[in-house]
Amino acid sequence: MTTRDRQPLGRDYQLMVSALADVTRRRDAEVAEAEQAYQDSAARAAGELARAESDALAADRWAGAAAAQVLDVDREAGRLWEQLRRAGGLRIRALGELPEPAPVEAMPRIALQRRPEPGEDVIAPGRQSPRVLLSRAADRIDVTIRPAGNGALPRWTLPLLPLVGGLTAVLTSLIAAGLVTFGDTVVWGGPVIRGLGWLTFLVAPSSGVPLAAYTAHSRLHARLDIGGIGLTLLGGMVAATALSLSFATTRA
Repeated sequence: MTTRDRQPLGRDYQLMVSALADVTRRRDAEVAEAEQAYQDSAARAAGELARAESDALAADRWAGAAAAQVLDVDREAGRLWEQLRRAGGLRIRALGELPEPAPVEAMPRIALQRRPEPGEDVIAPGRQSPRVLLSRAADRIDVTIRPAGNGALPRWTLPLLPLVGGLTAVLTSLIAAGLVTFGDTVVWGGPVIRGLGWLTFLVAPSSGVPLAAYTAHSRLHARLDIGGIGLTLLGGMVAATALSLSFATTRA
């Protein structure tokens, strides 16, 4: 066999070796791409797992905070209900036991839709916190049942009580005088109107006591004690007596 006869075999061998090398390179590239894709997928899966675990921990903390808040709200609601039941008055004492909470099926399904921000109360969007509502109820009960503070009137109000009693008595006496005068001018029902006028003269000295008590309760959150009632009556009696005597003198 000559050299010329061996040349085609050499060329075929080179082509086969070249094709094998090309296939090997493509295989290595595809294996490298597959390995890189596997590593990327594994990294993404690990990241998703870490985020899922973090969300699960946050949800557990949120659920724990919600459960603690429910217990606090129930305890505070029970305390306010007992405080309201112990208040005076038949209407308040007939309240009965604390009502049962509304069933979950009756509540709107809008709770637990998002994770709360740090420091945010676990409440439904657009609603006020139960703690705020209970605080308002407690303030209203305190104002309604008993005045805030120690119940004593400030000292600077004591000189004003006779003035309040006197002005109120003067106003009431003027109304009484008007009724008596009007009763003298009418033909029908004159004695009744005059009787109402003289009756108004009788209650004129004490007409300032309800006004003083209401002002002390609503404005000063205090209680009008016996001394305050006496000062108010003193001013009312002096003013009403003076005005009654003056009116009786003019009619004589």
